[in-house]
Amino acid sequence: MSYAAFKIVHVFGVVLFLGNIIVTAMWKALADQTKDPRIVAFAQRLITRTDWVFTLGGIVMLVIGAYGMVFVGGLDLRQSWLMWGQGLLAASGVVWVAVLLPVQTAQSKLARGFAAGGEIPKHYWELNRRWMIWGTIATVLPLANLYVMIIKP
Repeated sequence: MSYAAFKIVHVFGVVLFLGNIIVTAMWKALADQTKDPRIVAFAQRLITRTDWVFTLGGIVMLVIGAYGMVFVGGLDLRQSWLMWGQGLLAASGVVWVAVLLPVQTAQSKLARGFAAGGEIPKHYWELNRRWMIWGTIATVLPLANLYVMIIKP
C-alpha cells in the first residue's frame, strides 16, 4: 500500500474512534438524564456494542494506518511528535481497558436487571460517575493526540 492509502486508513480510523467516544458520552449522558430504566438500559447495551465495533475498529484502523505510514514513509518513531502520539494513545488505551471496560461491563450487567423497568440501583449511578470522569480523561487524551499529530511540535 502507498503512504496515501495508509493515511486514508489512519484518518478514517481516527474519525471512527474519536467520533464514537464523543458521541457515546453525549448519548449516555442524555439517556441517563431521563432516569427511565428502559432508556438507560437500552443506551447502555448499545454503548457496549458500539464500543466493540467503532472504538475498537477505529483503533485497529488508526494503528494499521499509522505504522503503515511510518514503514512506507521511512519515518523515525523516535521523533518527538510520534513518541507523544504513541504515548497519548497508549495512555487512553490503558484507561479504556483498566477502568472503562470493567465499569461498562458492570453497568451492563446491572442494566439487564432493570431493562424491563424497575428502579435503577444506586450502584449503577456510582459506576456512572466513575465512567464519566474516566471517560472524560480517555477522551481528552486522544484529542490532545489529534493536536500533536496535526501541529507536530
